[in-house]
Amino acid sequence: MTAAARGASRESAVRIGLLFPALLGTYGDGGNAVVLQKRLEWRGIPAEIVEIDAGSAVPATLDLYLLGGGEDGPQTEAARALGTDGPVHRAVADGAVVFAVCAGMQIMGTSFASKDGTAVPGAGLLDCTTVKTDEPRAVGELLVTPDPAWGLPRLTGFENHGGRTRLGPDARTLGPVDAGVGNGNGTEGVLNIDLGRGKVLGSYLHGPGLARNPALADLLLGWVLGVDRGDLAPLDDTEADLLRAQRFSAVDRGNLDGVAERSWKDRLFGRN
Repeated sequence: MTAAARGASRESAVRIGLLFPALLGTYGDGGNAVVLQKRLEWRGIPAEIVEIDAGSAVPATLDLYLLGGGEDGPQTEAARALGTDGPVHRAVADGAVVFAVCAGMQIMGTSFASKDGTAVPGAGLLDCTTVKTDEPRAVGELLVTPDPAWGLPRLTGFENHGGRTRLGPDARTLGPVDAGVGNGNGTEGVLNIDLGRGKVLGSYLHGPGLARNPALADLLLGWVLGVDRGDLAPLDDTEADLLRAQRFSAVDRGNLDGVAERSWKDRLFGRN
């Protein structure tokens, strides 16, 4: 079923699944669900957030699935709960969209490294594997210039991960990294876009990533609704634009740790 056909047969509201928020909620990525819901409602499109707790059955009938970042143990638990051929796989085959961040992206790949470095099977919905290396942990601001194919402005977020994501031959990326680490090979994100089935996008962008990058949120919504992002009704993103400009300026000044350029004492006591 195409995205347009899925949209035509959808219930009254777009259903946004937030998968395992207690396991994959370390970095506030659950805020992505709120961003998507509000951007639909502001356009007059009803939307519902469906939280799926660990141990609960995962519906195969949702329109969009979200996974966030988490620690090693919960990540492994979440991967086992999803399996290698489960409801999310059936949903994607039927046209659903998945947005997976950090640990969630690694889970969507073919495998990722556990805390002791052994490989844990992933969902296999992205053509990538994540391994542990002796490289320093990637912590700080992440800035990406997207591939022109996605029609997106620069992307901003922060990253906090120890793994490095190796891309398979069928993987596509969001684009090259201007600041930060991303996948570890100079690119950020992994996409599976196969016409005739659903779309899966993984990224290391925390922030939440969709709050910092409303155009990226609209790209996902366009996929869900079966329309181009530019065909969605415009919204006033002034506040998000101000945040983005501030983060771009910080990176331009070399402030890659995401913290203002003052000592901790200055920040604590409010000194300029």
